[in-house]
Amino acid sequence: MTVSTADLKITWEKLPDDFILDEEPVENIDQPLLAAALREILEIAGLIEAGILIAPNMGICATVDSKLVIKAPDWFYARNVQPLSSQEIRRSYTPNLEGEVPAIVMEFLSASPNDEYSSKQTYPPGKWFFYEQVLRVPIYALFEPASGFLEMYQLDSSGKYQVQQPDLNGHYWIAGVGLFLGVWQGTKAERTGYWLRWWNESGEILLWGAEMVERERQQRDIVQQQAEQERERSERLAAQLRAAGIEPEA
Repeated sequence: MTVSTADLKITWEKLPDDFILDEEPVENIDQPLLAAALREILEIAGLIEAGILIAPNMGICATVDSKLVIKAPDWFYARNVQPLSSQEIRRSYTPNLEGEVPAIVMEFLSASPNDEYSSKQTYPPGKWFFYEQVLRVPIYALFEPASGFLEMYQLDSSGKYQVQQPDLNGHYWIAGVGLFLGVWQGTKAERTGYWLRWWNESGEILLWGAEMVERERQQRDIVQQQAEQERERSERLAAQLRAAGIEPEA
């Protein structure tokens, strides 16, 4: 499948089976934790359906002017992705050939130099240029875990990313996911700091597994406390009746 633009010839071709992918290590422990937390919420909420691909650090492929380009965002979400056979293992993803262009790609910024803002067009192109002009991903999110700063860019009608402003709650609506995305500060597992989280259309935060367990525990404690209070009330009433010479009914 080929798409022609004014300056580029973009071909969507499956990665050759014998292609050796670069295996660059993640820059820090925060990246896999942030990525896993985003997926966990969707999975627990039952929002990962057949045909949805959610992946951290998986190469997204396109052939630009006859040269293969692979970029691996820290997290992406795509719909209507064709399933693989039981013998295949997904090593990469080629939009428009295997499924839709990702609805959103995310990059988690670190202190080290990177090309998340790079509009470099020559080979290999920068990430910004690749997501905006080659893939045409509708939403590009840049998150700085250390400061909790979240930038959201949306593709406009001219095919350029425009910075978006959050709503009054500080959240951004992600149409392709059907949820709001925002920043939350707190502790999960061994990490305390800023996290990306999902909220539904009603503004309710979607819970992680540990939070759901804790909520259920608190609800059980409340029920037990109410039952204990009711038992004590009944005992007091029975004592009052006996003091008045009335035997309470069993």
